[in-house]
Amino acid sequence: MQGSLSVERMCRAAAVSRASFYRWLEPCLPVEEQMEVRSAIQAVVLEHRRRYGYRRVTRELRRRGMIVNHKRVARLMNEDNLLAIEPRAWVATTNSEHELEVYMNLASRLKLTGINQLWVADITYIRLAAEFVYQAVVLDVYSRKVVGWALERTLAASLPLAALEQAIEQRQPPTGLVHHSDRGLQYASEEYGKVLRLHGIVPSMSRPANPYDNAFCESFMRTLKREEIDARSYRDLSDLRTNVAEFIEQYYNRCRLHSALGYRPPEEFEQQAAINLAGGIAAASMSFSRHGEIYRWDRETAKTVSPAHPIDESPAGYSLAGCSPAEPDSASPAEPMVKHDHALAITKNSKPHVRKSETVST
Repeated sequence: MQGSLSVERMCRAAAVSRASFYRWLEPCLPVEEQMEVRSAIQAVVLEHRRRYGYRRVTRELRRRGMIVNHKRVARLMNEDNLLAIEPRAWVATTNSEHELEVYMNLASRLKLTGINQLWVADITYIRLAAEFVYQAVVLDVYSRKVVGWALERTLAASLPLAALEQAIEQRQPPTGLVHHSDRGLQYASEEYGKVLRLHGIVPSMSRPANPYDNAFCESFMRTLKREEIDARSYRDLSDLRTNVAEFIEQYYNRCRLHSALGYRPPEEFEQQAAINLAGGIAAASMSFSRHGEIYRWDRETAKTVSPAHPIDESPAGYSLAGCSPAEPDSASPAEPMVKHDHALAITKNSKPHVRKSETVST
């Protein structure tokens, strides 16, 4: 209101639009404001070496106090040819055709409450001018922080073992940590399993031909390739190791905004989580959602009877013999049935149907 007249009535009387009036009130001209946005976008893109797409650039600008829309940022980046570098084709490096022992997938069932509860590991290749080299990584799923990595010319078990030992030395994880990987020969080897058992780490492996089980580490490998490896050229293995160390330890863990963490860097996320959980970190829980839907025992019966939960996955190399508990001695057709509250069995008000031709012997 300006006196007794509203902005709308004054604009109508002056034959100007409301948008023009509000634009006139802005502290700077539209051209100057757009140049400020372009300059800030270019500074963020160059600072992060064209690793950021328009979403992360938008988030970084907002963290710096600028109010911008992601569509506008995408348009300006496109006009200035500042879009992120496109990734190259992916090549498989996992050899799971072996007779070594494999382990059940536990990662998909965990509900994490803090760090050092679930680690994921993977190996990728890097193409240099005259050779191929290989990198192994260990990632903490809760904070997406890289806790161990190694870079060598060999695919032997010593490569991921070096990354694992570095992670153990830096984090000193408690007993019961779950280590998840694919079914590669290196992770199933006796040397690798011996180190896991020595530190009380529980092994876990992906299901056959299912890359989504290890999606956290696969996502980091994609980020590493797109934002560092494909964006530079390296003289040799020593030069590569120096730049990868800088990317992981100085940039990815400390500076790069992670969408799964609310656009915060992993170390900042861990620090904030430590403040929020100052009273203590609860242990990770394991959920069996399918079993919970089908077998829901009443509380009184659960105290005395142990339900036989069938396993819903049977990885190669496993035998289900001896996994199902024996039936209780008191079980007999004459005794009342245990009530099951689930949709696939007997509903609350329904009665079991018995045909007249059937007989029950006591």
